[in-house]
Amino acid sequence: MHILVIGAAGMVGRKLVQSLARDGEVGGRPIERFTLVDVVAAEAPAGFGGAVEISAVDVSSPGVAAGLVAQRPELIFHLAAIVSGEAEADFEKGYRINLDGTRLLLEAIRLEGLKSPYKPRLVFTSSIAVFGAPFPEAIGDEFFSTPLTSYGTQKAIGELLLNDYSRKGFVDGIGIRLPTIVVRPGKPNAAASGFFSNILREPLAGQEAVLPVSRDVRHWFASPRAAVGFLRHAATMDTSLLGWRRSLSAPGLSATVGEEIEALRRVAGERAVALIREEPNETIAGIVAGWPRNFDARRALSLGFVAETSFDDILRAHIEDELDGRVGG
Repeated sequence: MHILVIGAAGMVGRKLVQSLARDGEVGGRPIERFTLVDVVAAEAPAGFGGAVEISAVDVSSPGVAAGLVAQRPELIFHLAAIVSGEAEADFEKGYRINLDGTRLLLEAIRLEGLKSPYKPRLVFTSSIAVFGAPFPEAIGDEFFSTPLTSYGTQKAIGELLLNDYSRKGFVDGIGIRLPTIVVRPGKPNAAASGFFSNILREPLAGQEAVLPVSRDVRHWFASPRAAVGFLRHAATMDTSLLGWRRSLSAPGLSATVGEEIEALRRVAGERAVALIREEPNETIAGIVAGWPRNFDARRALSLGFVAETSFDDILRAHIEDELDGRVGG
């Protein structure tokens, strides 16, 4: 099998490729080749014996998607996007990367299939930002997509395109609305949601972190480990079970910032919690106020997707995967 990963240098992309390479197969089919694409060069997976092609390109640039699809990968993961805060601050860039990149990829797949039969599985990472307030107590998959950010709008349009290209038989698509992923390893990014990870990751490493919103802010979370599981399951599941609603909200955990902090206290103690400094930021608070807080993910659960059910488990996954089981700097 040939797998194309667009956005392979990002956190979830790196972990996905590592997981796939470690197992060496998808759905019982051996992985023979990876094509790893991002605007910066991705890392080749350690220990993988097959072919690896690494391309530092922008999929929204003319001709790039067509060149990638001409290699006819059977499985495509489209993870590339600029994140919420950056998409809101740079309107043109957000639409170019998040919308045009997706549209050009789908169109390249359609045109390649006109030459001779070609219908790859395409796993698209969408976002819970496709939903906008006012919200019910728990958002089901039938709730209206009325995003209140440019990022959410771009992802919602991507979902509609994925539905239509799948309905027409050009691609076998599935979209996964990822919860906010915590704890994200590495350095803070431009996402407005970054503080959800920062207030856990830095204290666990013995460093100070800033909390820009109140502790009663509630949000929807899953770990990087769970996110990789979502994508891998989407790659092999029976998509006929989706009907023509090709995108779904992944399962996760609804929790407040205060509950995050209490989990940190239980797992790492008072010393870690003392490293959180509260500095209200009206801009970030305003963005977060328009985000969903809780989901009814029964559709995804019924299709075999799984996630953590406690914040303690999310923290322990980070400690095991990123800190070798140790806490503190």
